[in-house]
Amino acid sequence: MRTGIFVGTFDPFTVGHDSIVRRALPLFDRLVIGVVGDNVNKPNMRPAQERLAAIAALYRDQPAIEVKTFYGLAMDFAKSEGAQFIVKGVRSVSDFEYEQWQADFNRRLGGIETILLYTEPQLASISSSALRELSHFGVDVSPYLPKPQ
Repeated sequence: MRTGIFVGTFDPFTVGHDSIVRRALPLFDRLVIGVVGDNVNKPNMRPAQERLAAIAALYRDQPAIEVKTFYGLAMDFAKSEGAQFIVKGVRSVSDFEYEQWQADFNRRLGGIETILLYTEPQLASISSSALRELSHFGVDVSPYLPKPQ
């Protein structure tokens, strides 16, 4: 069984994240969305269970998709799920450079390959950080959040 994981803090889970999930799904028999439970660089995240519940509701009719919370390294989560691949979305050159060194360590230390999917051009400016900031200032960010299909 080909299993991939797609990991992130997903605070919030955006239409860009949804695009990556939908485009990655045909590559795998099983795709696990891993919701980061602890991130030292983002101490003010919404609770993991809240983020997990929102994402699980989006894909409740997709039997090949599972949503789980994890703590620690993505490569350890991948191993615990029997995943051979980590799926990552790339919006820019800076995203690519960051993902490149992570992919190298995941492959060297964990034997896990990384698959990079480029963001669709119309979604390239959407980020969870930007949506959190806009929302803080009262902007309606709902057009950038996926709806169940």
